[in-house]
Amino acid sequence: MTDGPLILDGREVSRETRGGLARQAAEFTSRYGRKPGLAVIIVGDDTASQIYVRQKAKACSDVGFHSRVDTLPVDTSQESLLARIAALNAGDSFDGILVQLPLPPHISEEAVIEAISPAKDVDGFHPVNVGNLLLDKPGFVPCTPLGIMTMLSFYDIDPSGMEAVVIGRSHIVGKPVAVLLLRKNATVTICHSRTAALAEHTRRADLVVAAVGKRGLLTAEMVKPGAVVVDVGMNRLEGKKVVGDVDFEGLLSVAGAITPVPGGVGPMTITMLLSNTLLAARLAQGESAQAP
Repeated sequence: MTDGPLILDGREVSRETRGGLARQAAEFTSRYGRKPGLAVIIVGDDTASQIYVRQKAKACSDVGFHSRVDTLPVDTSQESLLARIAALNAGDSFDGILVQLPLPPHISEEAVIEAISPAKDVDGFHPVNVGNLLLDKPGFVPCTPLGIMTMLSFYDIDPSGMEAVVIGRSHIVGKPVAVLLLRKNATVTICHSRTAALAEHTRRADLVVAAVGKRGLLTAEMVKPGAVVVDVGMNRLEGKKVVGDVDFEGLLSVAGAITPVPGGVGPMTITMLLSNTLLAARLAQGESAQAP
């Protein structure tokens, strides 16, 4: 491939998408007399979590949403956190509720996720929304898988009829993106740490999604020429450099399209959080929704 692959630029897609969200938020505010709102709760002082929360709050402001960040001490009890969530569920000031993960060890993530109202679960982790995803019903889809599908659509990459391999089976990325690809009529194989002969699966794939968190997992000899490669991995090296699960440089001579790290899937995640929050606001006003 002399010209190299198409670079799937998440920053560009995110800018375009947020522009549309800002216009829709302005229309919503004009129609209903209030802005879409997101409430974020963070427990403890984890530096990375604080950075992510600040990014989410800024993103809300940039597109015309209102947001609130509740920062709770690291020794906050599970009961106190659940009470805070219950109050947000009952109120109408915020359409979406997000509890920043990870949580301190003494708090059950499962209990917290299940405490958030499915109607305000803009992370898409509640069992009701997971079930809706599997049943092709309207609901909230986890942000990273939704961002992947939005990016593919932006670049007119249609998974229909493709052989797709998803490496990773987490409930946050691997499983939901597999379901979304099935919805788009791809034939999907899910691979994982126990998969024998991973390369035999990836070499026949037209589309590979790598979502494991293991540097160098996917190399050029494992990919069919012209395949679409989506790298969800985020691996921090010494010196703060971040790389994905894919040998990006090696794949430049093989892939037909590829996401960089950073600047690929990452920017889409917060953008899809905004999209889910706007959807929640519309549903709260009685508007209808379709399955994504």
